[in-house]
Amino acid sequence: MYKVMALDIGTKRIGIALSDYLLMLANGHSYIPRQPEERALEAIYKIARENNVKKIVAGVPLNMDGTKGAQAEDCINFAGKIQGYEIFFEDERLTSEEAEENLRNKKINFTKDKGLVDIESACIILEQYLSRKQ
Repeated sequence: MYKVMALDIGTKRIGIALSDYLLMLANGHSYIPRQPEERALEAIYKIARENNVKKIVAGVPLNMDGTKGAQAEDCINFAGKIQGYEIFFEDERLTSEEAEENLRNKKINFTKDKGLVDIESACIILEQYLSRKQ
């Protein structure tokens, strides 16, 4: 049994979510600073090892017309540096807006901690991936 990790890769932070062992639920885990990149990768590896992760889903913010812009390429490049795991990419258009709405509905104030939005976005990315795998 293993878990799947999802990453919401931003320019400042990376939101992280983990599945359960049944690969049905997405749970927010944490967020880490994106820089320095080596330290971010080390943190991802540590969380993956501690949680028996075998697959990693990286969110890619495609343009509204489905093309890849600079931010999407940046996410793909970062995810390409992760070694030893199966890497999958998930379209994450509008997940930040959905994440903010989810947090508002839960009465969670995220204005002073934008990392909460990154974690929630990672959950949405993971939920999208898991729903297609059922």
